[in-house]
Amino acid sequence: MRRLVTLGTLFSLVILAPVVWAQGLPTAKPEAVGLSSERLERVSRALRSEIEAGKFPGAVALVARKGHVVYFESFGVRDPASGAPMGKDAIFRLYSMTKPFASVAAMMLMENGNLLLSDPVAKFLPQLAKREVSVSQLDPATGKVVDSVVPADRDMTIQDLLRHTSGLVYGSFTPNQQIKELYAKNGVDWANVTPEEQIERLGKVPLAHQPGTTWEYSLSTDVLGRVVEKVSGQPLGRFLDEWVFGPLKMPDTSFVVPAAKLGRLAQPLAIEPSTGQPIKLVDVTVPPKNDAGGAGSASTAADYARFLQMLLNGGQLDGRRLLSPTTVAFMTSDHLGPMKIVPLGGVGTGYGFGLGFAVRTTPGIAGVSGSVGEYRWGGAAGTAFWVDPKEEMITVLMLQGAPGPARGYTSTLFRQMVRQAIVE
Repeated sequence: MRRLVTLGTLFSLVILAPVVWAQGLPTAKPEAVGLSSERLERVSRALRSEIEAGKFPGAVALVARKGHVVYFESFGVRDPASGAPMGKDAIFRLYSMTKPFASVAAMMLMENGNLLLSDPVAKFLPQLAKREVSVSQLDPATGKVVDSVVPADRDMTIQDLLRHTSGLVYGSFTPNQQIKELYAKNGVDWANVTPEEQIERLGKVPLAHQPGTTWEYSLSTDVLGRVVEKVSGQPLGRFLDEWVFGPLKMPDTSFVVPAAKLGRLAQPLAIEPSTGQPIKLVDVTVPPKNDAGGAGSASTAADYARFLQMLLNGGQLDGRRLLSPTTVAFMTSDHLGPMKIVPLGGVGTGYGFGLGFAVRTTPGIAGVSGSVGEYRWGGAAGTAFWVDPKEEMITVLMLQGAPGPARGYTSTLFRQMVRQAIVE
């Protein structure tokens, strides 16, 4: 396996520079960057109304435009059990908002010449070579539909992992009942498995689609994280600490929340009001069995805003460059075209998908206004972000609740209310 041999040289200035954690992005009055303070108050009213309705205990919201934070508010309580108020420095489980971190890590390795996007995944993870694909076919003898497998037409690639066209799925989300059952039978998951167990188990089940033919949200980014580990020779969390979180001055972003910061960890309600079921979220207070590139990290709104501002700036922040502008533009372009889409998270309704994010492809069709080229994603427990290069704008919403449709409603409401505050 080829190891990372020049990345340390490439980023030596990062390592040698003294680490001084920033206090956040600069601030400005909304009117100075074309937003309305009065209309931003509607954002606050909407989030307070959701909290008062008992949908979730608290939230933190941040809006920045032209490189300046113009709205940064906390609402409700951080911990409903103790009644502790929500602080702006609260730490949230990100779930799928981890995916952009792993995606950026892979693209940094690509820029360093350690991999090609066209490389087969099996070059780094041979357990995933020579895959089979699940198909349903009509048996002419019986007239019944039967499930079988056929050889994959080609290997899945690094690009397939980045854009979720690998043929992998999430067992909990996929409508493919045969694959759902096989994932459950073989223990395919992202939590409570070691990196070796995860890849070994994935190697035992067929793909749901021929690679490169269908977008379906999946464990692809977890596998991408395993590739980053193989190429760099480091656990994903350590790689991100050294090459992403450290350079961007994101001190509260990691795969485990240390004991000294547990008093800032946001907690959900005990019972999800929309279902009546107990809420159990991933435990980020102990080291995980694997650093799950698709779901495992925790962060604050301020930290995540610095990551997004780096992307909006074309790959650099405060003089630290992680990616080139050409790479960021490539990542935030649609990589699906007319490809078949298994709908989830708005992909397919005015949005395609780039290399780590949903990407807006048209001003209409989607249920919320937006600019062509806007990119966004969210996390199952209630976190969400969007970046609008045309409007020079980033937004972050952080809350904690049970994964489900209610979280999507709140993030859509938030985007809607923020966008109506743009007045010039």
